[in-house]
Amino acid sequence: MSEAAPALRSGWRGAVIPVGAVVLAQLLALASPQQSDILAAPLDIFLAGAGGLFDGTIVAATGQTLIAALAGLAIGVGVGLIFGILLGLSGVLDRLMTFSIETVRPVPSAALIPVSLLVFGFGFRMEIAIVAFSTIWPVLILSRAAVAGIEHRLLEVSRVLGFGLVERVWKIIIPAALPRIFVAFRLATGIALIVAVTVEVTANPLGLGHGMMAAQQSLNPALMLALLVWLGLIGWALNAVLLWAQRTLFGPAAIAEARP
Repeated sequence: MSEAAPALRSGWRGAVIPVGAVVLAQLLALASPQQSDILAAPLDIFLAGAGGLFDGTIVAATGQTLIAALAGLAIGVGVGLIFGILLGLSGVLDRLMTFSIETVRPVPSAALIPVSLLVFGFGFRMEIAIVAFSTIWPVLILSRAAVAGIEHRLLEVSRVLGFGLVERVWKIIIPAALPRIFVAFRLATGIALIVAVTVEVTANPLGLGHGMMAAQQSLNPALMLALLVWLGLIGWALNAVLLWAQRTLFGPAAIAEARP
C-alpha cells in the first residue's frame, strides 16, 4: 500500500496539465462571443459525447471499429507469430526472406485501400484486411528477434529430449520468447486501432472514423471532437489493460520493456 501511494500521487500530478488546459479552453470559450465551425468549448464537447453515448450512436460506432480492429489484429498477430518463429529458428530461411519482408513492410497501410476496395468492396472485410497487413510486421520482427535470441542450450535440451518441432515451439520457444512477443502484441494493438480509424476516415462508411467525418461535414465540431476524445480514451484503456497484464504475467522484469 505504501508503494502504491506514491505512484497514485504521481498519476494525479500528471493530470494537472490536461485538466488545466480544459479549464482554460472553457474560460476562453465563455469569454468569446463568436461561435466557431471548427472548434467547440469543452462543455459542448462533453454534452455532445454524452448525448451520443445515451442515444447509442457512439456505442454502435465503437463496436464497429473494435470489431474490425480486433479481428484484423487476431489475423495479423497469428500470421506474424508463425512466420516470426520460423524465421527465428532458421537462419537460412531468414536470409532468403529478408529482402521480401523489407520490401513489403514499408508499404503504407493506407496505400492498400484502393486495392482492398477492388477486392472486398466497402465493409468489414476490407478494413480487417488492411488492419491485418499493418499488424503483421511488429509481431513478426520482434518475435523473430526473440526466438533468435533464445539460449541455444535450451534448444539442445529439447533435441536431447526428442521434442518434435511443434513440441519444441510450444514447450521451449514460446515460453522463453513470450515477454517480447507480448510487447509486440501491445504495439500491434495500438497500430490496429489507428489503422482501423484511418480506413474509416478515408474510405469505409463504418465506425468512429466515419462518424468523425460525418460530424465534420455537417459542421458539428462538438461531436467531432467528442469522438476524437472518445478514441483517445479507448486507446488509453486498451494500453492500460495490456500494461497491467504484462506486469502481472511477467513481473518487474517487464516494466522496462513496457515503457515506450
